[in-house]
Amino acid sequence: MDGYKEFTIQIKNLCKIDLANYKEKQMKRRIESLIRRNGLSDYDSYLKLLITSNKHLKEFMDYITINVSEFFRNPSQWSVLEHDILPALVSKKKHLKIWSSACAAGEEPYSLALLLAKMGILDNTDIIATDIDIKALEHARSGSYPQKSVVNIPGQLLDKFFLKNNDTFTLKEEIKKKIDFKILNLLDDRFPQQCDLILCRNVMIYFTEEAKDKLYKKFHDALVDEGILFVGSTEQIIMPQKYGFFSIRSFFYQKGKAS
Repeated sequence: MDGYKEFTIQIKNLCKIDLANYKEKQMKRRIESLIRRNGLSDYDSYLKLLITSNKHLKEFMDYITINVSEFFRNPSQWSVLEHDILPALVSKKKHLKIWSSACAAGEEPYSLALLLAKMGILDNTDIIATDIDIKALEHARSGSYPQKSVVNIPGQLLDKFFLKNNDTFTLKEEIKKKIDFKILNLLDDRFPQQCDLILCRNVMIYFTEEAKDKLYKKFHDALVDEGILFVGSTEQIIMPQKYGFFSIRSFFYQKGKAS
């Protein structure tokens, strides 16, 4: 299917997403499935549909920004965070700043808030959560999720911090108010600074090596000395020292201390 290069140029103009930063083979496969799903045969006709239909533009944005998440995704990694990483950070300073950098519909930062509440340190933590998708952020701010999204939440946390209405679970205000949700483009926008912990999980796998190189450097600069970058299960950093990091546990990288 021809026309991908011109399509990426027009999409950047239309919705400020530079598809050139994403792995081309994966992205073309995703977009071409959308083209076929909408009964079209080429990029040009699909672009015209996106320009004229907000409904289809939203569908496109949701699909390419990979808004797939769940509470406490990869529970063993959250256990490491609870028992090793966070206690070490708290031992160094009383107030933490944590950033969930690609928060999708909010499951990750809310998982973090629930964990911090369980540990008794939520009130001493600032949590920033960002995403490129405005609709995903609107969902996140609502704090409401279907039953299938909350299956990994320990029962005591579910009972204490959620209100249940049929099969919908909504976080109580005491948790929702702790998250500062903002729109942010990882590749183009300035990052929050002086973070003690940054979560960027299950996102980097979609970027080109050049984009990853840029992002690792930006994450390094956004962390305090000895701050931690927490990545996804398939996203180990090759040669982390190149970016000023060293591995302290699987999927956890510490920023080196300035000499």
